[in-house]
Amino acid sequence: MKKFNHPQIEEAVRMILEAIGEDPNREGLIDTPKRVAKMYEEVFSGLDKNPEEYFETIFGEEHEELVLVKDIPFFSMCEHHLVPFFGKAHVAYIPRNGKVTGLSKLARAVETVAARPQLQERITSTVANVMMEKLEPYGVMVILEAEHMCMTMRGIKKPGAKTVTSAVRGAFANDSQARAEVLSLIKE
Repeated sequence: MKKFNHPQIEEAVRMILEAIGEDPNREGLIDTPKRVAKMYEEVFSGLDKNPEEYFETIFGEEHEELVLVKDIPFFSMCEHHLVPFFGKAHVAYIPRNGKVTGLSKLARAVETVAARPQLQERITSTVANVMMEKLEPYGVMVILEAEHMCMTMRGIKKPGAKTVTSAVRGAFANDSQARAEVLSLIKE
């Protein structure tokens, strides 16, 4: 990815402020373009990262039962409106041939994929696909629950509405009992 362009973002924010009828030189707004540029660099930090890197380190452990990390908080920016959506991710997998990864790596993969202009559906499937490719488990299940500010503060204006997406791969796709186990553990 090319270097993050702070001056270009600052100029764009000034133009937006002017376009809505504000004075970008007003005391409360004078540093807003700089603050927005710094914020964008942070919230879009996943653009130059590959979530596959978190699954390079694999541990040998003879565990071929469910591994679930639930309630992983995440934040992202809707690519359609550039407003936030946020919620919790639940990531489950069944290791194969002793290939397990650090639990924090599951959270880091979600965080990295979310730190881009994004769709919730894409975060869900990207994390599941990367895990299947890099860990070669029996199965992967990723569920995201999120509130989208584009539905809360504009448009339909329905605060509290949650969108739930899932990506089900391998054993979880073929075994309704395995799927049900994950769902019941998430609800606990």
